[in-house]
Amino acid sequence: MKLLLASGNPKKRRELEGMLAPLGIEVLSPADVGGLPEVEEDQDSFQGNANKKALSAAEASGMVSLADDSGLEVDALNGAPGVYSARYAGPHADDARNNQKLLAELSGLPESKRGARFRCALALALPHQGQGTRIAAEFEGSVEGRILEQAAGSGGFGYDPLFLFTETGQPGCGRAFAELSPEEKAGISHRGRALAALAERLPELLGSDTLTAD
Repeated sequence: MKLLLASGNPKKRRELEGMLAPLGIEVLSPADVGGLPEVEEDQDSFQGNANKKALSAAEASGMVSLADDSGLEVDALNGAPGVYSARYAGPHADDARNNQKLLAELSGLPESKRGARFRCALALALPHQGQGTRIAAEFEGSVEGRILEQAAGSGGFGYDPLFLFTETGQPGCGRAFAELSPEEKAGISHRGRALAALAERLPELLGSDTLTAD
């Protein structure tokens, strides 16, 4: 079976391939199908954006499609930047500007008030088969941490240098996401947890009538 990942991010594709290859599922990227329409991420939740992207990909490609949306929620900022994580510093935001703004917003706050979490939502969409394109399954993952006062590590991307993983007893606890290897991060990250939930359910879904297209 072939599964279309509605993202051109090679890191996401490799992570998904590693988890789904044992199930005999080939992961394709937008480039493999001649590209996909651009989707405006204008929903008020990660799941809403993931659903919108998955439905658009399935409609355009005629393939079973998977999309994700993820971001950072900071307690002291009432859950911001949330769905605006990628463009927190404005329309021309990049990782450096977003991190600078976050540090400025939290300046002076003690450790006890710097709690945060990464969230990821996945959506699996089926192309129309006489009943319209539809969402077949949704998955979520989250990871708890704290925002550091200065960047640590040189790996990862986004807010990883500022996100200290704080789940006691878990591998990597006490280190910034940017200090973890890709393998370490995949094992405990919000996206890794959502993908693990997907991989666990896929055999059941594939064994039913839920997924029949490829």
